[in-house]
Parts: sequence; structure tokens; C-alpha cells
Amino acid sequence: MQQFDLIVIGSGPGGYRAAVLATLRGLNVAIIEKADWGGCCLNRGCVPKKDWHHTAQLVAHSKDFAERGITGTLSADIHGAWDHQHKVVENVRDSYTDYMKRLGISAFTGSGQFVDANTIAITNEHISGKNIIIATGSSPYVPDNYPLTAGRVLTTDDLFDNPPPAGKRVAIVGSGVIGTEFAFILSQLGCEVVWIANSKPLANSQYSAPALKILHEALAKLDIIPRTRSRAQQVEVLADGVKLSFADGSNETVDWVLLGSGRRPHTEALNAEAAGVALDSKGYVKVNAYLQTSIPHIYAIGDVANSRMTANQALADASVAVANILAPKSRKQDVAAVPELVYSAVELGRIGMNEDEAEDNELEPAVGFAAFESNPRALGQDDINGFVRLIADMDSGALLGAEVVGAEAGEIIHAIAQQYGNEDALAHFASMFYNHPARTEEIQNATETLANKWGLSKQVFGA
Repeated sequence: MQQFDLIVIGSGPGGYRAAVLATLRGLNVAIIEKADWGGCCLNRGCVPKKDWHHTAQLVAHSKDFAERGITGTLSADIHGAWDHQHKVVENVRDSYTDYMKRLGISAFTGSGQFVDANTIAITNEHISGKNIIIATGSSPYVPDNYPLTAGRVLTTDDLFDNPPPAGKRVAIVGSGVIGTEFAFILSQLGCEVVWIANSKPLANSQYSAPALKILHEALAKLDIIPRTRSRAQQVEVLADGVKLSFADGSNETVDWVLLGSGRRPHTEALNAEAAGVALDSKGYVKVNAYLQTSIPHIYAIGDVANSRMTANQALADASVAVANILAPKSRKQDVAAVPELVYSAVELGRIGMNEDEAEDNELEPAVGFAAFESNPRALGQDDINGFVRLIADMDSGALLGAEVVGAEAGEIIHAIAQQYGNEDALAHFASMFYNHPARTEEIQNATETLANKWGLSKQVFGA
């Protein structure tokens, strides 16, 4: 039986990152994948979805091209878009697997199951590890009243696994991140979207009211309006479509349905009890602050252990777990430090606390705000919606949280996230040198606004 310093179960962003980091630090590593290398994120999640989002943005922005002296309009076809993302995914996957080979990571194809706390079975083969990381990700949640049917009722996994079904009228179910993103994307890829949502988009998120107002207005401008407080009581798959019936007696008939109703941790096939690894009532692997499970040399990262279920969190968790394998209990997980993003009609990004959370932690938050409406770069792009918003501690000046709304929010939030929690964060932002014109300049403007409004000049400017 082959022996390894570390066995990683699952090759998604967290599993892959953990395997690479551990190998670069000198450990002998094995990684197990039962399906497509790269897991959900690469094959049917963030990578292909971002590809589609870029296409959707090009189409949406083309509606204002006439003001720039550009004539003509753009339209997109979802089947062509599917072919494009498929090529991108294949390219990334080839690069991904090639790098693992060059590093000497031992790759095993099959479903990994615990035999005991150190032994993993893969089909007819057993391997042993001093340390194990569970990174098995998650699976789409399918509501009971929606019968999964090829070409008619699909999960987002199904949508990227196979070319889209025929027909342009699509019902999207869900008001969370997945539903909010796909409602925009599919509407710009030539689909007629019927958006079914229990609540307003992202109503249960931590984004601020001003951020959600901009999002809702941007969606409405594109005629993307959710049918809120709405849940299908009956779903009937027809020969040529799907009929959705609602409690108020109304119904909708669509060509196909896309479920964006969330995901569930993928733990059923692990045989976790054989290793003594404890799960909670929802199927998540229980972990401590160091990402150790109930068995100290077994760790769990990403979707399988964290309800935020983002690739960003999985990547961060990988770094924490590997650090603790190399130096036990040397690094704690800090969920608030990991950026959260939404890619819809506008981009939204955030880290850390909002004001309510700060007050709940007996802190006094100070807020600095800078809008893109007068930013030269944003004006030149005809895209002025959004802002940078910083939240700092009144006493220390430490950065407690931040929010960025608008174009390139997914990039700008990274510059802010590097300083999360640091007491000299505001001083750092104020003294940085920025490209001009650039959207990132609003970080500096928000910092100076905060200092002036709340009397934090000493903390920010040192005087």
C-alpha cells in the first residue's frame, strides 16, 4: 500500500491548492478525483460562469454604444457561448493537470472512501496518509417539487456538463447569488428569463441597502425583474416544456428550468464514520478554527465544511490547512477576511463586517464613502454606477470591513482585502500611489473622506 504525507480528497480549487502548496513545501502528496479534474469551480462553476458573465456584459454595455459613436448592436447566442466556455475550461484543465504532473503529485481517479483514519479506498486500491484533507465540495440542492429531467429541469451543473437545451424561455429558480447571477447572464445570452424568487435578490446577504439598490436598478434597466414571494406549488414536465403552477392560481410555461436554489455539502460517499470524522445535522464536516475535524490529522476545507460555499473560501482554507499540517495550530481560519463576490448586472464585492456586526462586537464603526459617478475612469467607460465603502474602528482606525459595487469590484476588493484587520490600514491606503485615472483611486478618496468625517486624521495621516 502506497504511503503519503498528505492525501487530498477532491480536486476543486481548495483541494488543488492544498496539494500544490503541500508539494511545494516538500510533502509527498496524493490527490483523488472521482470525476473531472478541477471539480465544480473549473468545470461547471466559477470559471465557465465568469466566461459567460463577460459575454453578458459586452452585450449589456452595447446598448449604450451609440453615445460613443459606435453603430450597430450586439446579440449573443447561448449555444455559441457554451462552446466558448467549454474551450476555456479544457484549456485551464490541461494546464492544471500538467502542473500537477510536473510537481510530482500522485493523482488517483475514483471515489475516495475512508477505511479508517489513515486509509483511503479508491476502487480496488488502498492508500495511506499521515494527514488527510477532505475537499469533496458540494452538490446542487434540488427542491422536492422539481423533477430533474434532461433538457427540461436542470441544475447549474447540468447546464455546463451538456450544451443548453432547445428553447429560449427559461425559468430561473432562486434569489441568492446563483439565481441573481444567472438571471443577468442568461437574459443577455438570448434567453427570455422568468425569474422565480422567494425574496428580493440577495435579501439575505450582508450587502448594504445602497449596494442592493444599485443592483436592483441595474437589473430593472435590463427588464430583469424577479417574481418575488413566489414558489411553484406544482411542476409538470410536458412534451415541449415545463408548466409551473403557483399558489395564487397563476402559472408559467417555459421551455426549460434552471435551478439556482443553493448547494449541499458532498459527504455521503465518504464513509466518514469509518474514520471517526463527525458531521453536523446538515451534512457539513465539523471543523475547529484550524480546520481540523474530530480526528486531528484529518482536515476539511471549502464547501464541505463551510456554508459560504465559494471558491475564494476553499482557496483560503487550503492555505490554512496546509500551514497547520506543517506547523500544528499555527494559523486560524478567518472567514471575514475572504472576499465575497457577486457577478450580475453589476459586480458586488465585500469583506469583513458591516456596521451592525461591528456594533454587535461592541465596536464603534466609522464609514468612508466614495462614488464612481465623478471618477474619470468610470466616466470614460460610461459606467458610473457604484462606490467604494470602507468601515473602520473609531478608536484604533483598524479596517473592519469594506464594500465595492460596480465595474471591476472583483479586482478592487483584493487591494482592500490585503489590509483587512490591520490598524494601519487607513494610513496605508492614504499613502499608496495610484494609477490615474483608475477606479482604485476611490480607495484613497474613501479613506480621506472617512478621516475628515470622523476626525481620524491622526490615525490616517499621522498628524
